[in-house]
Amino acid sequence: MDKNSPSLLSAQEHFPILKNRIFFDHARVAPLPQCVRQAITNFADDACEQGTANYIDWTAEVEKTRLRFARLINADLDEVAFVKNTSEGIAIVANGLDWKPGDNVVIPDIEFPANVYPWQNLRRHGVETRFVHAVEGRVLFDDIVKQTDSRTRVISVSSVECNSGFRNDLNRIGAFCKERGILFCVDAIQSLGVLPMDVKRDHIDFLSADGHKWLLSVEGLGGFYISKNVLDQVYPVTVGWNNMVDASNYMDYNFEFRPDAQRFEEGSCNTLSIHAFGAALSLFETEGMENVQQKIFKLGDLIIENLRKRDLSIISSTMPEERSGNISFTPKGDFLALAEYMQKNKVTLTARNGLVRVSPHFYNTSDEIERFFSILDDFS
Repeated sequence: MDKNSPSLLSAQEHFPILKNRIFFDHARVAPLPQCVRQAITNFADDACEQGTANYIDWTAEVEKTRLRFARLINADLDEVAFVKNTSEGIAIVANGLDWKPGDNVVIPDIEFPANVYPWQNLRRHGVETRFVHAVEGRVLFDDIVKQTDSRTRVISVSSVECNSGFRNDLNRIGAFCKERGILFCVDAIQSLGVLPMDVKRDHIDFLSADGHKWLLSVEGLGGFYISKNVLDQVYPVTVGWNNMVDASNYMDYNFEFRPDAQRFEEGSCNTLSIHAFGAALSLFETEGMENVQQKIFKLGDLIIENLRKRDLSIISSTMPEERSGNISFTPKGDFLALAEYMQKNKVTLTARNGLVRVSPHFYNTSDEIERFFSILDDFS
């Protein structure tokens, strides 16, 4: 094990946020761990003091990060690209497919807008967006199936729904899509960094996720997966010098796309953020995703137990196969007043749509949960 892993260093040394507040909002924007801050500082210092003298090393780190992301989701190296956010990855798919009037896309009606607007934008091509009505925050498989027909081209879901925390059965949906010849797209931002992901096992064709939530990285940089089996079905709409197979031969204008996922990286990459992303991913490699999930679920068990003791309505599913890192509940009293009270008491969470959502990570502690509920009791 790496001597600098969080398992051997004190948690507060690795996660400075622990010294300042209770942070239960990783489903929104995560605080940076020390290793990410150090990666950013190291890169900035090098660029400031040495210019591009170590550019080869920068590039090597970019490719190392690409490999780490591929391993995280069990993809092949040539199936992943960097994107600036989840929306960009989904838009690559939505804008790049060869649509015909009368085609349709099926999505749940509780999706974050990143997985809604790119599909609705296709109505100018005569493409229908069909919504699956969620039942108490749960997206039922049979209801997804009912919305499909012979003209369904894509089913696109979040691996975990942002507000309810409901975990979709990706394997079951993916198997259905494979059987029916439907493309399967996944917004994975609410599960990567919490739950193990296997794009091969679950028959996923496309996956997109920014790194600033559970993956503990910076905003504006994430990963995109496209199965090599469907690569040629998606045309690169945004085209620049770097999409091309011979990109480094600048003055030879050979218009031929790269033979892999990097055909969707149209220009210079966000090297600084990729270095940060790589440092964050290294945490999960060291800790192990199974171990991360176990720790998060153990904290979630404590939260659920305490909510039940207080007769608070839990919106999130508590069924093991449907759980994630997000736990939403209905508070007693005004939820916005509660959010303000928590902020004053140095507790960070999300309150919206009448719900309170808490999302602790693997480095949080049971002591923090006790303090959180003590503050909640004082508010009540």
